Amino acid sequence: MKEEFIKLTGEKEGPTSIILAGVHGDENCGIKAFEKLLPNLQIEKGRVWFGYGNPRAISENRRFTEANLNRMFKDDDKLSEEDKHSYEYGRAQFLKKYLNQTDALLDIHASFTANSKPFIICEENAKEVAKYLPVNLIVSGFDKIEPGGTDYFMNSIGKIGICVECGYLGSSQSAQIAEKSIFAFLKARKHITNNIKPQKKSYIQMYNLYITKTSKFTLSKPFGDFEEIKKNQIIGIDGDEKIRADKAGIILFARNLEQVGDEAFLLGENKNSLV
Repeated sequence: MKEEFIKLTGEKEGPTSIILAGVHGDENCGIKAFEKLLPNLQIEKGRVWFGYGNPRAISENRRFTEANLNRMFKDDDKLSEEDKHSYEYGRAQFLKKYLNQTDALLDIHASFTANSKPFIICEENAKEVAKYLPVNLIVSGFDKIEPGGTDYFMNSIGKIGICVECGYLGSSQSAQIAEKSIFAFLKARKHITNNIKPQKKSYIQMYNLYITKTSKFTLSKPFGDFEEIKKNQIIGIDGDEKIRADKAGIILFARNLEQVGDEAFLLGENKNSLV
């Protein structure tokens, strides 16, 4: 990682975009894609920033060092004093300087859940770009239930924020999804010749994020990303309390935890369109 930000400029006028990798330092699919593509990539129109989100966490191959960088883009009154004294808080302020200069973001991530399938996180304002990405599933609702990410920040200032989850972080295929997503994003944004067609999508809207109440949350079983769940199904036990699904739907990012106030799982439901 020689430079934290690399700017490519086309010969013709055009939009300004930003692509981030390594906001979570152990999700290296975007970093690998950068290493492969950037030495020879040429932009025809506009300007594109390519940035490494969390250099310290990347160097340590950790999700983050002191706080989750992808929750640091909220207003200060929504953050704790501990958050505001973290390395990641300072890093978020630095990244905002670049995000504010651009019109659209692609942030590249991967899941800690084995066998996770790729999906796009965005809201309705991004549909004209997201429809070209090489991933069939679009998930919305994160801005409301899990705010503070880079895409949330872009949406909050009236711009386009897209996160692409490229599958399991330990899979070599995740880097390939990252590469294809970068090219599709550049074409959709008209930075390079656009010869792609929209792809058919399915849609899920997230409606609930469960935050742990005790220092011991244990899942009732391992849950795969987007696994179907039934109404009243026991998801896990938080201390002595059984936590049940309030309705049928899907579960995402479920994990055992040993800390109060951490993100244990998300719940969502199928939709017919991006809402």
